[in-house]
Amino acid sequence: MGSLRSSAQAHDLGHLATKPLAANRNHSSRRLLRHFLVQAASRDRLVQVVGTVCGIHAQIAQAAELSLGLRAAGVTAADVRGEVWERRSLVKTYGIRGTLHLLPAAELPMWMAAMRARGALPTASQLAWMHLEPAQHDAIVTAIGEALDGRCLTREQLGDEVASRVGSWALERLFPAFSEMWPRWRGAIGGAALAGLLCFGPSQGNKVTFVRPDQWLEDWSEVVQGDALAEVLRRYLAAYGPATLQEFAQWFAVGPTAALAAWRRLGDDVIEVDVEGYRTSMLGADAGPPQIAVRDSLRLPQFDCYLVGGHPRDALIPAPAPSRARAYAGSWVKTARQARVVLAGPMPVLLVDGVVAGVWRRLRCGKRVVVRVEPFVPLTNRSTREARGGSNAHRPDPSSIAGSFAWAHSLGFGSGCGSGSRCRVACTHKTQAGWRHKRKRPDARRSGSLT
Repeated sequence: MGSLRSSAQAHDLGHLATKPLAANRNHSSRRLLRHFLVQAASRDRLVQVVGTVCGIHAQIAQAAELSLGLRAAGVTAADVRGEVWERRSLVKTYGIRGTLHLLPAAELPMWMAAMRARGALPTASQLAWMHLEPAQHDAIVTAIGEALDGRCLTREQLGDEVASRVGSWALERLFPAFSEMWPRWRGAIGGAALAGLLCFGPSQGNKVTFVRPDQWLEDWSEVVQGDALAEVLRRYLAAYGPATLQEFAQWFAVGPTAALAAWRRLGDDVIEVDVEGYRTSMLGADAGPPQIAVRDSLRLPQFDCYLVGGHPRDALIPAPAPSRARAYAGSWVKTARQARVVLAGPMPVLLVDGVVAGVWRRLRCGKRVVVRVEPFVPLTNRSTREARGGSNAHRPDPSSIAGSFAWAHSLGFGSGCGSGSRCRVACTHKTQAGWRHKRKRPDARRSGSLT
């Protein structure tokens, strides 16, 4: 691992400036193990898994379910939904970096307190973007809490309730988001979640609903903000370490002052380590002999937490992945840094020895669903077998999430669906929903070329 030193000198942000690091198999193995990606946890530990990995990104419901299916053996989509909507042991809310997350219900007060500890949010620039004054933002947050008191409301119903309390200006569509204009009040939804006044309730058809978490959940006990942020840092280092202070700050979207205060609260529990010339830190309790993983490769869905929180990015996503990824990510991706952002977020990836070594996509060819894995590096026989979901004798139960992922699709390697000239469709990207096919034009069908 390298030399170990006290972290007392590691509190200066500049002291831990990012420097190049070659991919280190020992640390990748440790992270894979901590993320239950080598040995899945038992089914009854589903909620514990979510807490251990610091939450599951839930912007895309199917991707969240797959992330959990890879980490908890035998878990089905019905199990995940049951924990969220029936047993309420998991909660869906606006979490880290303002994105949707699944978090353990018992830990929700801690996570919200930690996010409030980041300082004044939203910032002045964010308020300007949402066309809100600070007083208007605070008024909307208060109105949301009042409107949800004892009630479960759809987004439209909540907007009407907010406007009835603060004024019709809250419904003005001035807030640009996702290629459309949202009503101004929606800019304060995240603030209401951080205040402990809002989380998601069970959907009504295709409409989302919101409830008060202190009423939806069995228990709600406020946590001291500074203590909460320090606990989040401890958990981050346990799941993603070794890591620098800047890497934690980037993952949690926290400013340097608050991050440094949390780091100091951990004191000597954090030690500095030198990994091939790269100065970083980890929990002293984790500084034992390196653990070696045994699983060569696996497929991760979009926004999997292993990649979103993993650093340094140039080690986690080494060459040639960034340059190869540009062909799949769209014309806006022009630099290696932008490509790494895509590979650590909206693009499903193939991991080999804990680092990104390819991408995969789902294609529908008539009634067939095909998974195509496109590796960026040559794969060993073992890696190929693992990418396919393991040998037939060791694949998981096909009724589980992981099992359906391994069994339900025809899987191949390379681009296209594998049908060659017999295929009358071509793959095109469908935003946030996997992949689809587009019919060829008549002339293309005759010539055998793809559109």
